[in-house]
Amino acid sequence: MRSGNASAVKVAVVLVAIVSLLGVSCLKTGSFPDTPQITFKEFKQFADSASVTITFTDGDGDIGLDASDTFPPYDTLPWRYNLFLEYQELQNGTWVQFDGLALPLYYRVPRITPTGQNKTLEGEIAVTLQPFPTIPNPPHDTIRYSIKLADRALHESNVVYTDRIVVQ
Repeated sequence: MRSGNASAVKVAVVLVAIVSLLGVSCLKTGSFPDTPQITFKEFKQFADSASVTITFTDGDGDIGLDASDTFPPYDTLPWRYNLFLEYQELQNGTWVQFDGLALPLYYRVPRITPTGQNKTLEGEIAVTLQPFPTIPNPPHDTIRYSIKLADRALHESNVVYTDRIVVQ
């Protein structure tokens, strides 16, 4: 993963919604693995921004970081962040990670801790990319993002991909 600095993130990135986490519906009586599992839900592109939404499950409820989580291991990359998007281009039929963006697409999902004995979490995370990070006059017109989530125990989820995105 590329390194980055939270203060260097000048792109206005907003965690738009953590849907289904504020209600009782996020607490399930079933069980999930302690390692987060994610699924790509949708990518929406607007005039100058985009939104990426994933769904997730976590068996031990340790998703998210507080603003005060700045001590080891959360003080260094990559653990300063917990949601990682990587920009990829389709080049001659092969997906290639492109590291030419000015800033890494790493985010801090706020702490989500269920109350009660059952710590199981299930919900959605939506991230707004504003402005929508693209390469000016790209030589390749098809991109996607890989997405990964890490919990406070540093368990990394599976990697999922957005659908193909045609840029112009």
